[in-house]
Amino acid sequence: MTATIALVDDDRNILTSVSIALQTEGFLTRVYSDGETALKALVENPPDLAIFDIKMPRMDGLELLRRFRERSQVPVIFLTSKDDELDEALGLAMGADDYIAKPFSQRLLIARIRAILRRTDLALAAEPGEAEAIAPLERGHLSMDPARHKVTWKGEPVTLTVTEFLILETLAQRPGIVKTRNQLMDAAYQDDIYVDDRTIDSHIKRVRRKFRQVDPAFDAIETLYGAGYRFSEE
Repeated sequence: MTATIALVDDDRNILTSVSIALQTEGFLTRVYSDGETALKALVENPPDLAIFDIKMPRMDGLELLRRFRERSQVPVIFLTSKDDELDEALGLAMGADDYIAKPFSQRLLIARIRAILRRTDLALAAEPGEAEAIAPLERGHLSMDPARHKVTWKGEPVTLTVTEFLILETLAQRPGIVKTRNQLMDAAYQDDIYVDDRTIDSHIKRVRRKFRQVDPAFDAIETLYGAGYRFSEE
């Protein structure tokens, strides 16, 4: 099935050039020049992946992501400038799956898109019968169903993005074992794509925040400074 990519950017040149590059690679594209128009369209007809520019008038990419995440867990890539480190961190903390700094090569962007779509396929695209064959992961109060991309804590549902799900699953598979940031990067991205430590830290913070919305006392993900993270069943 052909994936649909939504592009949201107020720069017409970027919309045109990226859209043409994606169509050449076999993707379907939908383009929007402002966040307000995009939000309504994305909620009513979700794409397989969305790309948001951070700096836009009327509604910037951060606000667009915040509102979009209230309704959807569709993967999102941010486009940022090299000076937007704070915005990158905020975007990841709010639920973006990845970010790319401008100027960027279209080859890199397409590689990132394909990587995220592969992770989404692995998490969501089980064939009929396969879902029953993949046992849920049970760890104390945590239950994860990889075939259906469902997570519960103390019986309450917790909605995670694909990246967040893969990071948590990697930690929960071996409780008590410390996973370095590099190991979590490999598990979540599964490609020769570099992401820095801040990316993993931001995803972990967001996962914790989501669980604490269900259980304010949640502390199952422990930080070992200088080493990494581990999941505790206790």
